[in-house]
Amino acid sequence: MHRRFLLPVFLLGLMASLAGCGETPTGRSQLALVPNALMADMGEDAFNQLRNSQPINRDTQANQLVQCVAEKVVAGAEASYPGLAFPERWEVVVFEDASPNAFALPGGRIGVHSGLLRVAETPAQLAAVIGHEVGHVLADHGNERLTQQLGIKAVLLVVGLLGEEEFGNQQLMQALGIGAQLGINLPFSRTHEEEADLMGLEIMARAGFDPQQSVALWRNMAASGGGQPPEFLSTHPAHESRIRALQQGLEKATASYRAVTPAEC
Repeated sequence: MHRRFLLPVFLLGLMASLAGCGETPTGRSQLALVPNALMADMGEDAFNQLRNSQPINRDTQANQLVQCVAEKVVAGAEASYPGLAFPERWEVVVFEDASPNAFALPGGRIGVHSGLLRVAETPAQLAAVIGHEVGHVLADHGNERLTQQLGIKAVLLVVGLLGEEEFGNQQLMQALGIGAQLGINLPFSRTHEEEADLMGLEIMARAGFDPQQSVALWRNMAASGGGQPPEFLSTHPAHESRIRALQQGLEKATASYRAVTPAEC
């Protein structure tokens, strides 16, 4: 076999051997090849870029609420998934943005839009969103999507033949699920969204927030409008489908909630 064919064959073989080698916290098979340290570095870079380009909310009461809820959600995540590695600390910023949104990034960064505080009427509803976003991070969804986007480049990254600088900033933002903040619209897949919903439900419950409020939150989201497209045209579950899936997970989450002290924020 000619030498110029050896590397592609080796890389394809390596990808095949790695396929299905990992699992998410819910037990779903996953291929996520980007080193965790690199994902954390990319999360830090993306967060700093947002902090330098987006206005930050300085309202003391709003920031205290978000900080309190985020701290309890992180503690709930650690209680829910004790076998996972967690950042030593999480940085939380409230951005001045009217859209009802939030995000979490590898390495321990959480961003909350001020507009979310007008839709999330209680601390528990805010916890439902933050728990969902932390679920994306714990399930390594950004890594999984970046691996899919990079294809064979992901293997080159693993074996040290490719560096972070070799792929574009837009691609990183899309993979991390924060493209919308910078005008790049590419949400997480429906599989990722549904998995993060169920993980977030357990996380908020272990954090001491009533999981029933997750359903109330999404009803508020539906009432707030936003022109959501038909479900078959969107990677995000439609509001009603999302609510039905959450309701199916409420029995287990409610049992977890009853076993802990209710949170106060």
